[in-house]
Amino acid sequence: MFDVLILQEAAADASTAAAKTVFGPMQMLEEGGVVTWTIAAILAIMSIVSWYIMLTKLFEQQKVLGQSKDAVKSFWSAPNVRDGANKLEKNSAFRQLVDDGLRADAEHGHFTDQLDSHEWMHSSLRRSQDAINAKLGTGLAFLATVGSTSPFVGLLGTVIGITGALVKIAATGNADIASIAGPVGEALYMTAFGLIVAVPAVMGYNWLQRRNKLIAERMSRFCDDLHGDLMSGGKIRPQVKAPAGAAKPAAATAKA
Repeated sequence: MFDVLILQEAAADASTAAAKTVFGPMQMLEEGGVVTWTIAAILAIMSIVSWYIMLTKLFEQQKVLGQSKDAVKSFWSAPNVRDGANKLEKNSAFRQLVDDGLRADAEHGHFTDQLDSHEWMHSSLRRSQDAINAKLGTGLAFLATVGSTSPFVGLLGTVIGITGALVKIAATGNADIASIAGPVGEALYMTAFGLIVAVPAVMGYNWLQRRNKLIAERMSRFCDDLHGDLMSGGKIRPQVKAPAGAAKPAAATAKA
């Protein structure tokens, strides 16, 4: 009778101890030691830097895209290129293209050997555009690196966690399912952390690359129009649509 009571008390104590056992990321880090903490810190740094790059690049791209709509319209509504340049924001992407175009136009006459002005202007505007594209692409390589390597970093943490758990199980000799499933499940958190870091980085990289391509296309069209304007002395210019509010008075005047 007493043996039965003792066994029941032991079973109750074991169930209570199992209930008190908590599995989670913090337990994984505490049991993993320095190596697990180091891997977790690397993933955290990757995530923080990735989000910083994505937010800053999004702000830069949004600014350039806004300039490509409003500023360009005001630029081509000016009587000439120099007056239009004054309407553009200083240190902006499109202002840099205009300044480099005007500089190339002025420098062409200083060549000792004859050089085709169209070729010189085209190469100058292309260099300016490439410099802007390179600046907009800064940091995207880091996003690509994070997206491709962070799952493997997380997997490394999982392998180390599972190895440590198996070593402890072998040392204690307790190989029941409860002893194995808990530590192994904790180790899998590192793989999940790696994927959490990788997925936003990959999506952000692809999205920012697509927006950079859109900006490059708009700058290329602007450079072609600017090239035609400078080489024709202002005779070849793109047509700028007049605001809707300005068309109504003109129509009223025609009726009168």
